[in-house]
Amino acid sequence: MSRYEEADLSRVRRVPVGERRSKVDPSLLAHPPTEADSFAAFWDGLPGTLGAADLHALARAIVRARRRSRPLVWMFGAHVIKVGLGPLLVNLLREGFATLVAVNGAFAIHDAELALWGQTSEEVAEELHAGRFGMARETADFLNTAAREAADRGEGFGEALGRGLAERRSQWVTESVLGTCYECGVPATVHVAIGTDIVHQHPEFSGEATGSATARDFRILARHLEVLAGTVVINVGSAVILPEVFLKALSVAINLGAAADGLVTATLDFQKHYRPMFNVVRRPQAGRDQGYYIIGHHEILLPLLYQGLLLEQGRT
Repeated sequence: MSRYEEADLSRVRRVPVGERRSKVDPSLLAHPPTEADSFAAFWDGLPGTLGAADLHALARAIVRARRRSRPLVWMFGAHVIKVGLGPLLVNLLREGFATLVAVNGAFAIHDAELALWGQTSEEVAEELHAGRFGMARETADFLNTAAREAADRGEGFGEALGRGLAERRSQWVTESVLGTCYECGVPATVHVAIGTDIVHQHPEFSGEATGSATARDFRILARHLEVLAGTVVINVGSAVILPEVFLKALSVAINLGAAADGLVTATLDFQKHYRPMFNVVRRPQAGRDQGYYIIGHHEILLPLLYQGLLLEQGRT
């Protein structure tokens, strides 16, 4: 037993998620168009320099990988779901533009809250000083139960969350990304750092179960990367956790015999960060010129890229 005192989480005062003030609801979510024709002149008219050239090259690499049945790995930080891009990510899955989706714990929280209760993203400063930040009972119950089920059933955390969301499809207020992954048979891996997510504040949180489930997701990601030639990996909005996880999973894959020839990597974010630049764009490339760092807001860049994919896939 530890000689140091611990916080007694059984004493925390929790609140119903419906009584919590949230900043995101279904009225703010994206409505991605399905026809590419009206977009063609804009897309083809972009200059062939710098970020525009990189965006074109990335879109063509993704379409090429899809046609050749190569892995397409997307890594998403929480901000991507908070700014309303869940419907677009669902479309990416259903169009076959993803073979694995890796997210952090906060992404999973926002996805579950939007799907099951139609709201997410609380006012942190306001709730923190009222002792209510992160204390939504239903959110913690759902995610922490999924972690325990994953550990008991030998599933990854993302698989258990996706299954739980898919089983509750009749309750969905918005389409769930993780639930859609499960329905489409696309692995979703959730990479958690203990203590970073609001569900860790609750008495039913199990570090052992969560650690076991997220460790399995790391191994699932590493296994997926064992086919590297022609693979495309895109990091959107994760500055630390997912670039670090990716680099280690890539190291495992190469250690087990994978060759990175033809690997294409990219980071899309609204500013440059050290780890996404080196762990995603530069180090995996080992001097090859197939890594892209494209700067812009997620809520603008991802819809542009998505429409570009629809357009490019229709071209011979």
